[in-house]
Amino acid sequence: MVELRTDRLIMRPPQMEDFPRYVDLMADEETCRYIGGTKSRSEAWRAFMTQAGAWSLTGVAMFSLIEKETGLWVGQCGPWCPADWPAPEVGWTLHRDAWGKGYATEAGAAAIRYAFEELGWERVIHIIDLDNHASAAVAKRLGSSVIGPCQMPPPYEDHECEMWGQTRA
Repeated sequence: MVELRTDRLIMRPPQMEDFPRYVDLMADEETCRYIGGTKSRSEAWRAFMTQAGAWSLTGVAMFSLIEKETGLWVGQCGPWCPADWPAPEVGWTLHRDAWGKGYATEAGAAAIRYAFEELGWERVIHIIDLDNHASAAVAKRLGSSVIGPCQMPPPYEDHECEMWGQTRA
């Protein structure tokens, strides 16, 4: 099992003990506003299992972010590339009570390093809603820049977003 450690976080594949906090995150309107909207518990289950399945079948997906100090699940971040996605992505979503602590930048930097050094990726992207200024600020802090508008695959084809990214170089 892959595990990354940062100053304040343990990053590891999802485990069943993470699911209750994941359900909380996916039920929060403000948190899900830029990632396709809220999900019921049943829909959250499917999305959570998608991450676990991606780890199992492809060896990459979102890491669960665990606060070292408390053991609390605070979100997810990691490298993955869903079918029909424009390119391999490092994305992040944090539980609302973890906002403003720098965890997205801390985890994003570790995930990008992992994608370049361990997975051998040549570039990473971040798909960011045009109105999601907080995620754009994280992408900028990570060293990424705007590549341009992005056409997403179904069911997100009507979602206006930008592609940010950086190369290994």
